[in-house]
Amino acid sequence: MSSRPVTVVTGGSRGIGAATCLRLAAGGHDVVLGYAHDVAAAEAVAERVRAAGARCVTVRGDISEECGVERLFDIAGAELGSVTGLVNNAAVTGPLGRLADARTEDLRRVVEVNLLGYLLCCRRAARDMAESGGGAIVNVSSTAATLGSPGEYVHYAATKAAVDTLTVGLSKELGRDGIRVNAVAPGVIETDMHAAMGDPDRPARAAAGIPLGRPGQPEEIAGAIAWLLSPEASYTTGAVLKVSGGR
Repeated sequence: MSSRPVTVVTGGSRGIGAATCLRLAAGGHDVVLGYAHDVAAAEAVAERVRAAGARCVTVRGDISEECGVERLFDIAGAELGSVTGLVNNAAVTGPLGRLADARTEDLRRVVEVNLLGYLLCCRRAARDMAESGGGAIVNVSSTAATLGSPGEYVHYAATKAAVDTLTVGLSKELGRDGIRVNAVAPGVIETDMHAAMGDPDRPARAAAGIPLGRPGQPEEIAGAIAWLLSPEASYTTGAVLKVSGGR
């Protein structure tokens, strides 16, 4: 087996997840790319990862289901070796709108993916990393956790606030096992998530309220994630790093 770091990235087929896979590959990681639906997109990212000189395996599954998470990590270990890093990135928002108008099924799905999914992935990573001598977890949160996102998706914001608490608590729990746990909280980023929630022009409109005057790019978030996973962040745990253009 290779001595390179082996990092699981959930939601790796697009947006921040895809950019993270590529950044990690360039930085010497082998990558386990978890994704939910789009086989072609996942394989396209995987080919770019391999072209950068890294090994990459793609695993389709639903992180809100225990069996999906267990399969993701089982395949990671069997194909690439002991997992040393986890990037909890997969998330959903549901349609934009007021909480009073939200459908119960949308609320349930947001909580199951964004919170339960992160918990399941963290639990399995904690078990594996403790056995193998340590590692690092980066949870992708959001500035929505502190801004609240009224009129858009307070339910999504609530799950991201829970992710921040998960990050702080788990960092204290796992420190003695040599496992660091941090989070990155992106602001408005140019990804297709906005179109999926029904508002493709949202990043352009949001620019006026961002001190740097523009939305961010996925690569800018990937850089922060890569740093938190790296030896340069060896004394950093329990941090929630805002990468939001000042918002």
